[in-house]
Amino acid sequence: MVDKNLVLRKISQLDEYHSQILEFAQVTAAEYSAEWKTRRIVERTLQVMIELTADIGHHIIADQGLRTPDSYADTFRVLGEAEIIDASLSSMMQSMAGFRNVVVHGYDKIDEGIVISILSQRLGDFILFKDAVLAFIKAQDEE
Repeated sequence: MVDKNLVLRKISQLDEYHSQILEFAQVTAAEYSAEWKTRRIVERTLQVMIELTADIGHHIIADQGLRTPDSYADTFRVLGEAEIIDASLSSMMQSMAGFRNVVVHGYDKIDEGIVISILSQRLGDFILFKDAVLAFIKAQDEE
C-alpha cells in the first residue's frame, strides 16, 4: 500500500512550488535573459518540482513492485507503462526530467526558449501529474 501521507506531503509541496512559479508564467525571454535572479528562481523551482514528481513516482513504483527505473526520465516511462499516468503525460514528464538534468548537471547552456515554453505552456503538466497520482491513490483506497 502506498504511503498516502508521504505522497500527500510531497503533493502539498508540489502545490506550493506550483503556486510560486505561476508568478513567473508571463516572463518574457528578454526578461528571463536579463535577470539572473529570475533565472535562478525559475530554474531551481522547476528542478525541485520535477524532483518532487520523480520522488512520488519512485515511491509508487517501489510500492507496486514495478521495474526499477534507471533514470529520472525512466521513472515517468515506468509510470506510463503501468498506466498510472497517461502516455502523453509520461512523454512530457520525461522531457521535463531531461530539462532537470541540464539544470543540475550543466550539460549545456539552458535554452531560454525551453524555459519560456515550460512557463507559458507546460506548468499544467504538474497538475495533471498530481491529479493522476491522486486518482491512483483513491483507486488503491477503494480496493
